[in-house]
Amino acid sequence: MSSNGPLTGEFFMNGDIACAEGGISAGCRFFAGYPITPATEVAERMAERLPEIGGTFIQMEDEIASMAAILGGSWGGAKSMTSTSGPGFSLMMENLGLGAMLETPCVLVNVQRAGPSTGLPTAPQQGDMMQARWGSHGLYPMIALAPCSPQEIFDLTIKAFNLSEKYRTPVLVMADESVGHMSEKVVIPPPEEIELVSRKKPTAPPGEYIPYKPDDDLVPPMGLTGEGYYFHVTGLTHDERGYPDMSADAQERLIRRLINKIELNKNDIIEVEEDQIEGADVVVCSYGISARVALLAIKSAREEGIKVGMLRLVTVWPFPDQRIREVATKIKAFVVPELNNGQIALEVERCAGGAAETVLVGHMGGAVHDPQVILEAIRKAAK
Repeated sequence: MSSNGPLTGEFFMNGDIACAEGGISAGCRFFAGYPITPATEVAERMAERLPEIGGTFIQMEDEIASMAAILGGSWGGAKSMTSTSGPGFSLMMENLGLGAMLETPCVLVNVQRAGPSTGLPTAPQQGDMMQARWGSHGLYPMIALAPCSPQEIFDLTIKAFNLSEKYRTPVLVMADESVGHMSEKVVIPPPEEIELVSRKKPTAPPGEYIPYKPDDDLVPPMGLTGEGYYFHVTGLTHDERGYPDMSADAQERLIRRLINKIELNKNDIIEVEEDQIEGADVVVCSYGISARVALLAIKSAREEGIKVGMLRLVTVWPFPDQRIREVATKIKAFVVPELNNGQIALEVERCAGGAAETVLVGHMGGAVHDPQVILEAIRKAAK
């Protein structure tokens, strides 16, 4: 193991550890968290590795404080990260909304487990997907990525940091227990081969810096504490100086910009993986571990002569509305396997707009789908 920087090479590791290493390779040097199954190994790895490379790990008293700490760490100039699971994710919601309002780059990893409440702490579910988008109150943008393997959670943690830094917003990595605890080969490239993005710094001198004045891309440069810049940071609706402005006009300007800086850049943010979509009668649309389990069902269906494609959501939020609408006009049905009773399936149905049927293959969690159940849904949808 390297003691002075990111690892490089081929490793056999579980998804949680790969996630931590992805954060380190992305430049994360501050981690604040609280232990919770099945995400604890992310924090454990960070507790071991960050002191070796000049970073800081701190175990907070709870998840509320953990989310607050990484916001502060980011304003201090560090690429910052936390990890949690269902109950802790709920506790982080208020400060996640604060991060969106303050336009604070940071990464929150949710290794989902079966709920509600304590549920099955060591078993998978994908029950937090709508909470990821709408869990905090009010109007705010959200970016959420869904890995399906240890390699991909490494890669997507880096991507999460890059998107967070580019758009000045918290980014979520929505993993699940199966991906977090699955052990596979993970290839970690040399640092010089990893493309990294850093937040824009102000070009104006401190006396002329306007903290929330956006550039043409709607993202303001970010001054940091200790660099001579003066700014006021508040969760209240604020003007471009950062000072509270309690008017409807200020609310319209600020929130519209927060939403548009993501919505107008969806083509840059959204990533989907497609396989044999053209000519398909049925398309399996899924994400995370459920998409991976569906591969056997798709293979079996093709062997039976069914024309079935795959559309895997790597980015779940913002949702790929336009692509779903395009595909819906060319197929009979979407089959949506997910470890819940229908969350993303409702988004697929909304976007399909009746042009294609949407078939939910729900599962309450505790284990992954039986591929045979997905295969049967594909057969019925193809008739």
